[in-house]
Amino acid sequence: MTKNRLNHIITALIFFTVLYSCAQKGTEENKTEPEFNEPFRPQFHFTPPSNWMNDPNGMVYWEGEYHLFYQYHPDGNTWGPMHWGHAISEDLVHWEHQPIALFPDEHGTIFSGSAVADTENTSGLGTKENPPLVAIFTYHDAEGEEAGKDDFQTQGIAFSTDKGRSWTKYEGNPVLKNPGIKDFRDPKVAWIKDQWIMSLAVKDKISFYSSPNLLEWKHESDFAPDWAAYGGVWECPDLFPLPTTDGKEKWVLFVSINPGGPQGGSATQYFIGDFDGKNFTTETTEVKWLDWGADNYAGVTWSNVPETDGRKIFIGWMSNWQYAQEVPTENWRSAMTIPRSLELFSDGEGYSLASRPVKELDKLRSETSNISGTEAELTHELVELEFDITEEDFRIEFQNEENERLILEKTGEFVVLDRGLSGITNFNADFENTQTAPIGNIQAKNLRIFIDRSSIEVFINEGELVLTSLIFPTSHYSKIQMHGLGSGKARHLKSIW
Repeated sequence: MTKNRLNHIITALIFFTVLYSCAQKGTEENKTEPEFNEPFRPQFHFTPPSNWMNDPNGMVYWEGEYHLFYQYHPDGNTWGPMHWGHAISEDLVHWEHQPIALFPDEHGTIFSGSAVADTENTSGLGTKENPPLVAIFTYHDAEGEEAGKDDFQTQGIAFSTDKGRSWTKYEGNPVLKNPGIKDFRDPKVAWIKDQWIMSLAVKDKISFYSSPNLLEWKHESDFAPDWAAYGGVWECPDLFPLPTTDGKEKWVLFVSINPGGPQGGSATQYFIGDFDGKNFTTETTEVKWLDWGADNYAGVTWSNVPETDGRKIFIGWMSNWQYAQEVPTENWRSAMTIPRSLELFSDGEGYSLASRPVKELDKLRSETSNISGTEAELTHELVELEFDITEEDFRIEFQNEENERLILEKTGEFVVLDRGLSGITNFNADFENTQTAPIGNIQAKNLRIFIDRSSIEVFINEGELVLTSLIFPTSHYSKIQMHGLGSGKARHLKSIW
């Protein structure tokens, strides 16, 4: 072999080695995002790329984008040191994952909170020409907690002037110190009556604070009626106005509670009343639940949604603290509910809150088939079902080839969801519990159901009564049996991934 030919061969080998190395590197880089196709991975619900997620945080709309932050543990699939994960959507349906937005620092880990668009630059953290997005969150000092202190939770802020892509912690943090209460967290902030109002969960009450600039806060009042649900610590408040069907305005206050929900474990109660800029008052004396299913918790609403849109848009964490860390997923844990538009309706005795699937979900529809009779086949694992309710009582049973069964029925005054034989249930004894919801004054006329790989969301009368539940069938439900329901439709839904 000549020296020149040997040099050519060596050069070629080096070239192909470099080329292969680059190709392998590119392949590895492309695999940094999971395939989003693991068993039970939801296909039209938001999930993190990997690891643990819980409460939705910092939800704000800005310049055509919906920002969703969330409690995130990047180093494990169970609850751990909290960060703020981040995702962005233009349509509430398709999400683009972003780098972690907020990391722990010398003040503690980053617990739940909210975000606002400071359009008038009241904080001075941006400019009038480029106003900041401001995140308000709870610092949790784990070392202080372990040392037996009571003031280990404080409120801090961070700001962004590049459409939420990067965040800077305020150098004067914390902006609200703790007066000596162990549970002092989850600030939800909104511009109300010419001032910033913070709703803060303080053990077993909601405290309201006011501020002109997001930096200095004054305590205004507390809310804690005797008749409310107090089975556990109050968390994740949200305060906002909604119009009534007769043209009035009422204020709604969310309070999540754990434990003490209607199905055991965690759930969200709400109050309807009035807010004068300092005090929230309510005339009702009945506990109302946002969702009667076991798996909708810590949900709050997006801020800064344009008035031209007119909606109050909600999303919740689709799990329950009874078993959230034990569900049979590994690479990732937890999903969010589908987004919902909140509306007040008259229930015959007053006002209640309806949670209606957002219209943007319609773009996921593909094939549609008609359903009639008492049996039907489901050929797709991702479905949206719609039925007229034709009888006083109804029943729909979902089945798969493994003879796993999920049952939804109305019997008398109650709607019941039984997932005891729905699939994998043995990871926690509480998961098998039957979920029961009183029908109240609602006249059930129609039924709308969304089924993903590991969840079912039931909307009666377009959300006047809602049950959200996790399920883990070992194969998709391929058959349904129905009684008391009229003709219906089954719509196949496309994956968002």
